[in-house]
Amino acid sequence: MAQPKENRIGRWYFGGLASAGAACCTHPLDLLKVHLQTQQVGKISLGQMAVKLYRSDGILSFYNGLSASLLRQLTYSTTRFGMYETLKKQFPSDQSLPFYQKAFLAGVSGACGGFVGTPGDLVNVRMQNDVKLPPPERRNYKHAIDGVFRILREEGIARLFGGATMATSRAILMTIGQLSFYDQIKQMLIESGIAKDNLYTHFTSSFCAASIATMLTQPLDVMKTRLMNAPPGQFKGIVDCFFLYG
Repeated sequence: MAQPKENRIGRWYFGGLASAGAACCTHPLDLLKVHLQTQQVGKISLGQMAVKLYRSDGILSFYNGLSASLLRQLTYSTTRFGMYETLKKQFPSDQSLPFYQKAFLAGVSGACGGFVGTPGDLVNVRMQNDVKLPPPERRNYKHAIDGVFRILREEGIARLFGGATMATSRAILMTIGQLSFYDQIKQMLIESGIAKDNLYTHFTSSFCAASIATMLTQPLDVMKTRLMNAPPGQFKGIVDCFFLYG
């Protein structure tokens, strides 16, 4: 049986903590994803990229930028999970919200989380991409906080939120895919009698929602990564980035 609503108050931050924990496990794959997305010439496969990184910088290179990944999740994910749960509590607890309302609440939460998490996301992309650059071209941020302050000092506060439009757009779709679809799929499974409210139902709902979120956000994720990693002035904006690499 599902826990009463009152027992869940104050647990919204679990989403941010869980996301940070997951980042520790998935960071090598995320790093490889960034490297693949920022390729411009001589494109290679995932396996070839992994071998190249290992040979050039060793096993620790796969965790380059982990502190920035944690900063991103603790700002981005905590905000969107917290807002989504808080907004849902404004509606009567004895009735299920229609999907369009869940999607709207998730979109608003994702927009706020995406904007708040942009600095961490920017540093994360740069630190992950650093390892594939020639040593003279590397930014060499010591950790996430060092990266944030160096960007502020060297490039200004506007650059710290560079790519915020794309990051926010991606976060809207990601949160709709993850949270609203998760709630909707779980609700449909339970109400139809196909499954009970247990661990297997939660896992199935999470797996389906994560797959949907990935498909929704992939194009924006590629452009976001390239915008954030680009030097100032390389792109005029989102449209320029899209047509250059689309």
